[in-house]
This record gives sequence, structure tokens and C-alpha cells, in this order.
Amino acid sequence: MRSKTFLRAEQSALDWDSPGLVAGVDEAGRGPLAGPVFAAAVILDELHPINGLADSKKLSPRRRDVLYDAIRAKALCCSVAQASVQEIDELNILQATMLAMRRAVDGLRLKPVKVLVDGNRLPVLDVRAEAIIQGDAKVAAISAASILAKVERDRWCQQIDAQYPSYGFARHKGYGTPDHMQALRTHGPTPWHRRSFAPVAQSLTLS
Repeated sequence: MRSKTFLRAEQSALDWDSPGLVAGVDEAGRGPLAGPVFAAAVILDELHPINGLADSKKLSPRRRDVLYDAIRAKALCCSVAQASVQEIDELNILQATMLAMRRAVDGLRLKPVKVLVDGNRLPVLDVRAEAIIQGDAKVAAISAASILAKVERDRWCQQIDAQYPSYGFARHKGYGTPDHMQALRTHGPTPWHRRSFAPVAQSLTLS
């Protein structure tokens, strides 16, 4: 059974809406110096609730993996999309994030009547949408989306770590940690680094 916190938040957001499917949307990977930005959209099934949904950042990696499998198995439908490093550098990270979110919604097998998006900005969509600050902690469908996006991006980092073991992607997930910055200074950026981000651009001038 979903928590009362989720129920109150969803009711406050949806009381005035017409009935129909509602999708939650969230992203992962806006802050890192490397890699695509991921977004997920999820339509949950009220007949098959998922216990333990929460903001992905507050869950352990093991718990995220368990919930990832549960969401994939029990949600009415879900979709994960991304915007590439090239799109981030061309558009800027905010617009690339909005693009990834739109792709995630467009990829849903079922069309929602409304989309609830974590944060304070909305992508351009062909359905009604509402931005909810801290939505990943308030709305179950957004929490589910945050988990899918986070797990998908972390798995991407594991794959890249195997290709570029000197950079430590499996540990820092692309964020600008001291060991990541040292690797940039020593080895220069990989093809996966976001050259529009200042620390990466600075490493190019040093190489």
C-alpha cells in the first residue's frame, strides 16, 4: 500500500483533473561532467502497487535495483530515454534534459492524460503537464521514474568504466570528484565528456 504522503501529494495534484492515466517523469545526470542525461516516464498500475518507492537519491544501489525490477514488472508502462553528450554541448544541459524527458514521454506505450514532472520546468509536450518541486519525494510515479533513470545511468557508467578504467566512472558516476578531476588533468577528456562544461573545457587547454 502506498504511503499517506504519496496519496496526499497525488490527490493535491490531481483532484481537479479528469480521470485517466497519469505519468511521472524525472531525470538523472544533469550535474555530471560526462555521459548522456537520462529521463524516464512511468505510468503506475493502481492494482499492482509497489512498496518502498522513494526519491532514488535516498535509496541504496541494491534497493534501487530491486525497485527497478519491480517497476519494470508492475507498471502499466514505462519508458527511458536520453539526450547525448553532443546534444548537451549543442543545446545546453537544461534544454537537453527537457529533450530527454520529451523522448521518454513519447516512448510510452500508453498515452497519459497528464504528466507530472519533477522540478520547476516542463518539457514541450502534447499533453497537459505539471511541474512539482521535490516531486520525486511526493508522487509515487515520479519516484518510480527517478529510480529507472538513475539505475539506467549508473549502468551506463559501469559500461564506460570498463572502456576507460583510468577515470573511475563506476565510482563517481561522472561527477567532478577529486579523482575524476585528476584523471581529466592526467589523461584529458574521453569522447563521453561534456566539452561545454567548464572543468572539461579547462582540461582541454591543459592537454
